[in-house]
Amino acid sequence: MEPVELTKKFYLEYLPGAELEGNVLRAACPICQSNDKQQQPGDLFVNLDAESYFFGYFQCKGKCRQGGFPLYFGKCLEIDLAKAPGYDPDREQYVRNINYPAKNINPEISKYSYLMGENEYKHFQEFEISKEVVNEMKVGYNGRYFAYPYFLENGNCYIAHCMHPSKSEDDFWYGNTEFFTSIPKIFNTSEIERCENGALFITEGENNLLAIKELGYPGIAVPAAADLEHLIQEQFAYINYIFIVVNNTPEAYLSAHELATRLGFKARILKWGSQAKRGYSLCELAREKRDGFKETVSLMIQSSKSFSPFTSPEKEHHIFFESIEKNAGKSLIGLASGLEKLDASLNGIRGINIMGGQPKAGKSCFYMQISTEMAKRKIPVIYYDFENGRQKIFHRTLCRLSRLSEEDIRLNYARDDVANKLQKARSEFADMLKYFRVVNDRKLNPDIMRRHIDFIQHETRTDHSVVIIDSLHKLPFRDLSDRRSGIDSWLRHIEAIRDEQNTAFFVISELSRGSEGHYGKKPDLGSFKESGDIEYSADNAMILIPDWDPVDPASSQDKKSFLWLVASRENNPGKIATYQLEYPYWSFKEV
Repeated sequence: MEPVELTKKFYLEYLPGAELEGNVLRAACPICQSNDKQQQPGDLFVNLDAESYFFGYFQCKGKCRQGGFPLYFGKCLEIDLAKAPGYDPDREQYVRNINYPAKNINPEISKYSYLMGENEYKHFQEFEISKEVVNEMKVGYNGRYFAYPYFLENGNCYIAHCMHPSKSEDDFWYGNTEFFTSIPKIFNTSEIERCENGALFITEGENNLLAIKELGYPGIAVPAAADLEHLIQEQFAYINYIFIVVNNTPEAYLSAHELATRLGFKARILKWGSQAKRGYSLCELAREKRDGFKETVSLMIQSSKSFSPFTSPEKEHHIFFESIEKNAGKSLIGLASGLEKLDASLNGIRGINIMGGQPKAGKSCFYMQISTEMAKRKIPVIYYDFENGRQKIFHRTLCRLSRLSEEDIRLNYARDDVANKLQKARSEFADMLKYFRVVNDRKLNPDIMRRHIDFIQHETRTDHSVVIIDSLHKLPFRDLSDRRSGIDSWLRHIEAIRDEQNTAFFVISELSRGSEGHYGKKPDLGSFKESGDIEYSADNAMILIPDWDPVDPASSQDKKSFLWLVASRENNPGKIATYQLEYPYWSFKEV
């Protein structure tokens, strides 16, 4: 027999005299009768709409207990669970290993419930939350604050979240707060067990959960979206559908996304419409929609999609053909650096480009020129510098733009010919700085880098950017003693940023010395120091070899260097070009 039919048969068997009204089964609540045989039982309703995510969910209008799905119904009536649909004798339930404190705050919670008056209930009615739901969730009032009790699986309460009625930011925790430092704070946590083999809401904020309960849906709440990260995946292992609804903020959505990633396909994040204002919540929706609140939430449920770690086929199709149209007719697929032979060899600047070279070979100077030239072309560039300092980068850039030496700028700035060149270069420099940022943050991490890239793309209104890292071996690492694993970790993050934020990277790397302490003249991928994952991460690996002695700059007036492409995903390895250093202008010229 199909699971749908088994569920219908189960309820009909244990609800004698039940009447089926459309897709809803109605009967006198047997749980009320078992609790108090003298009291008139309330009406029990069971959702038997096979197309609903909440198929099989029962609830009593008399509020004798909170509702649940067939397995919980069987437990309430002490039915042999083997007869309940969905029962699995080999299923191992998740049990939290908790040593409960000796003292609870149950008496205080009862006292707070007693202090609830009409004025307090009126506050909740503003959000279409009834007195019955407030009482069902045991929300109380301590004379100034509403108290939301956090009952645990053993039925006791050890902590309550107290919030001011009109100032949600005015809140505090009452009770054994130290006990809750090791376990997640979940409002209405026992609901998880009641929803086995069914569906469950997870909301941000207790009042939003009350709004959901008013509509007849089961759910739990966390105090804030950031608390979603503390939820334990195994606790939801036997729930089929989990609807996550948070307030309309990017931060809350990221927290929901992180939880959905852990829960997998069973998670569905409810989306707010494009017109919803920042911070919009279920309570505000209920206040605005009133009678239309349930229909709106129902539409949000229907339009929600099972969480997927993959990009949708429609989006993949759009992105792919958009890139084809964007590159149509272009001589270069990537961005132009201003160095023709380099651009031709790499087919434009894109991906992760790692360049190695011995000390003083001109690696930083080479990338300073490329990055500032690209910024002049209105390409946003972030230069992460751990070698030279902001002033040196700016000085050398000004020398190159003005074709003046640092000495001329310092000593002869008042001379007419120098002043004219300097004035023109200063104007170019000012325009370039709108697209060029130098960062010397020694506490840099991948998340900060992502925010930097987001900001400069937003500020320059572009969907691409270039990042210079000078150098890979001086990036901040958590554990300085294990630099090799730190480099590999950074490369993994750089790969993700490249793909997710449409960013091209220029990364400077050190080279290893040979057995006799010299740097090899033969360009080779194995020359990279502590290469680790460089050979796997680099889209293009290059080595800059000086044809002069970097340790003795005066040894030659003709300072030429050879740039070799030693490995590439798409391009042929070989010599890219010969570059002549135009000193004292700190400029490379392709020969």
